[in-house]
Amino acid sequence: MSYHRDDVKAPRVAGLALKAFVSALESRMGPVLLDKLVTDSGMQRWRKVETEAPPLQCPLPHPSGAVEKQTPNEQASRALTAGAGNKRETVAHFVEAYRNGADPVSVVRKLHSEIERLDGRDERLNIFIARKPDEVMAAAEASSLRLRSGKPLSVLEGVPVVLKDEVDLEGFPTTLGTRWRKQVAAKDSTVAARLKAAGAVILGKANMNEIGINPIGLNPWHGAARNPWNRHHITGGSSSASGAVVAAGLSPISIGADGGGSIRIPAALCGIAGLKATWGRIPETGIPPLCWNVGHVGPMGLTVDDVAAMYALIAGDDGHDLVSATQPVPHLSGYENASLSGVRLGICWKWFEDAAPDVVARCRDAVKTMTDAGATVVEIEGPDLNIVLWTHSTIILTEMCTSMRGQIVEDVSQFGLDSRTNLAIGQHFRATDYVHALRHRHAMTKHWLNVMKTCDVVVTPTCATTAPEIPEKTLPDGESNLPVVDALMRFIRIANLTGFPALSVNAGFDSAGLPVGVHLMGRPWEEHFLLRLGRVIEKNVETRTPPEHARAFP
Repeated sequence: MSYHRDDVKAPRVAGLALKAFVSALESRMGPVLLDKLVTDSGMQRWRKVETEAPPLQCPLPHPSGAVEKQTPNEQASRALTAGAGNKRETVAHFVEAYRNGADPVSVVRKLHSEIERLDGRDERLNIFIARKPDEVMAAAEASSLRLRSGKPLSVLEGVPVVLKDEVDLEGFPTTLGTRWRKQVAAKDSTVAARLKAAGAVILGKANMNEIGINPIGLNPWHGAARNPWNRHHITGGSSSASGAVVAAGLSPISIGADGGGSIRIPAALCGIAGLKATWGRIPETGIPPLCWNVGHVGPMGLTVDDVAAMYALIAGDDGHDLVSATQPVPHLSGYENASLSGVRLGICWKWFEDAAPDVVARCRDAVKTMTDAGATVVEIEGPDLNIVLWTHSTIILTEMCTSMRGQIVEDVSQFGLDSRTNLAIGQHFRATDYVHALRHRHAMTKHWLNVMKTCDVVVTPTCATTAPEIPEKTLPDGESNLPVVDALMRFIRIANLTGFPALSVNAGFDSAGLPVGVHLMGRPWEEHFLLRLGRVIEKNVETRTPPEHARAFP
């Protein structure tokens, strides 16, 4: 197929107009308005596109080839050794500092002070939903004791990390960014348990878009997450503060979740790295289901090495997640190899260049870095983004409406206006639309598996724009702005639909000093390969520090 994208035909709505719009969507007039909305946006054309595929996910094949077998901690150590000497406060910097006598207790005390400076004032970044400083200090003290006795649990011993509020952490409510969900987690999610077992110090739960339903990052109940590069610009979402906390220097790593770019978008807009691993690679156990067929939990970090180290420690079957059970063993084979000789970069230039000029320029720089290292460019055909958009939207919104069904029936007004808009659209879809979308998902996965026989990675920008400004006058409710949503998600959805791994890496900055992300999508289970390429790109990108920033060490 040749590349195709329809312009988004939807008004930007805020304030009283947004309230009236949502009320109308939820009224008896709603079906008529929704029919017009989805028709104007191309859904009727999508409904007419037939496919012979069954409504089941196309199996993701296991890769062939030798694997360098190492324990998760050996893999993490390998990633950090590759990144040693970085002057920024990466995970490797923490490891070296602790080796030279620094103390996690002093580090946490300093970070608590910095959190108050950046997130406790009137002009706050709106990073944290929940913190328990006393528990964090107790964890730091235990970590300090292990380090002094020469018995660290892993290379993450004493390293601070922050979890998206979507991820269960024992004793903390998992609000999903809402004001009504107050269930306190009785036990840790698999991801939280693995981080604790590695000795990481969990600083708290990070702000997010309400129920992860929007990629912008504005939350009506917990505040708009603000970008450390310019606090009047968005972070992206839905893992909004998981991106901001790393960019701001409060932790070198964080956990996000990605049903439609929610790791990669904030990673790009905040100038860090973010990995959406293969569907099922990192167990979802202990993460309330929002979108079963497209959701992923995963690592975000200051550098690719940080992401690789945390990935090594949290990936792999846990015996509980059914999707996770059939995966091959995670590994970082060839991670340090900076030669890209023989690597084929799949690019559809019409798709690649469908972005702001500064974004295209920086992503072209990333391509040049890889070709200078020996890679070659293979031109591929681009997708029909109308089919991609409605396949993804139908699946994710139908499943979110299903997961939130109880609260929708009880009192939908407890959701923010933006969420209610999306939930109204999701409830408007038919059962036949959902099955049609699942059939397209299978066909799309099969198509991209064939594309990946001709190349080793698909390269695009992560987003078509750098971080847009926060519409300050619309807060706290925010706005409905589908053109911005489209610009953020234009290159994102295919990896969620296929389940293929995808990595966003900082590719530089635009003329206003805002970060640009480049996006790498690979074959199933080949996270190690994407991380290897990401390292090559990152080494050639200028290092900058955002205006809103903290340091853990003097």
